[in-house]
Amino acid sequence: MRAVNAADEDWNLLLSFFPTNWKELAKETEALKGLRQDKSEENYIRTLLLHLGCGLSMRETVVRARHAKLAELSDVALLKRLRKSKDWLHGLCCALFEERGILQTEAGAPHPALRLIDATVVKEPGQTGSLWRIHYSFQWPTLACDYFKITSTEGKGSGESLRQFPLNPQDYVLADRGYCHASGIHYASSKKAYLIVRLNPDSIRMQAPDGLTFGLLESLKLIETAGQMREWEVLVPFEGNTPVSARLCVVRKSETAIALAHKKLRRYASKHGTQLQAETLVYAQYVMVLTTFPSQEFSLEHVLERYRFRWQIELVFKRFKQIAQLGHLPKYDEDSAKAWLYGKLFVALLTEKLIRYAGAISPWGFPLARQALSQPLA
Repeated sequence: MRAVNAADEDWNLLLSFFPTNWKELAKETEALKGLRQDKSEENYIRTLLLHLGCGLSMRETVVRARHAKLAELSDVALLKRLRKSKDWLHGLCCALFEERGILQTEAGAPHPALRLIDATVVKEPGQTGSLWRIHYSFQWPTLACDYFKITSTEGKGSGESLRQFPLNPQDYVLADRGYCHASGIHYASSKKAYLIVRLNPDSIRMQAPDGLTFGLLESLKLIETAGQMREWEVLVPFEGNTPVSARLCVVRKSETAIALAHKKLRRYASKHGTQLQAETLVYAQYVMVLTTFPSQEFSLEHVLERYRFRWQIELVFKRFKQIAQLGHLPKYDEDSAKAWLYGKLFVALLTEKLIRYAGAISPWGFPLARQALSQPLA
């Protein structure tokens, strides 16, 4: 009886979850071009995943690859391969999106129930390490990622903005206060997407329906008890454009939640040597969101309940940084750093696909169509 190599068996199973065109993508992106040896796409990606998926160092990876007869190379050669694989790894991520009918373009994307968007910063180690920002969007309740983008943290076009994301008509988007800018709200409106965003009173100007400045502090005085909710019709102007109509939805926090918020604000002000403004303490007593969700379908209570789902994206980033080790970016040049990030996202997307199949009704947990047929019984 032939002995079964568990590592090879598991690898073949994992390959069944790869995009069907993963080898063709290697050729199209010229990931293997110029190699003098080890020109197998399978050995190539398997070696990379020892580093990207298993978290092995460059030196550990080349030792394991040599022992497993996957490749004979040095840690410097592996770094060069990683750098050269940037477009291939990016293409693999995009292919996993396309398998689900989710494209990274503005046209043809499906209508998700909710889209949660945010960004997280990844830092290269060391005092001079570069910072990178991952802009990420996923759907609720499926938790399926539908878009990602990697930028630097400095320079034009690198900040947190709704404009970092392709939005489609009828998208229902949730975003934190970092995205509360008039330009982003107008961008979402121009794409006919609906938005719930946490209000940042310092970054946006609101008008009453008559065009006068909306009195936020005076309005909040009408909400006196914990759990009390209220909404107002407001306008969001931007650079001479027609103001966007929105609703300001507010709920007062409990006394315990208010005390914790005030404590956090005072600690921050003390640590950074800043003067805490009186209105900041007032704003901290409430959860305030701006929304363009249709009022006929989403009441005040429904809007506030939907916003609670935004915290799910924080959990996604936590899983990325703890499980996929996304928070430990190697200190290389720009191409190798981006390749590493795309590789980590590919591992995360592949894991997401494995979980979907494992949780399906089928007890074997993998796609039959991608498996080789078994040998018939004698």
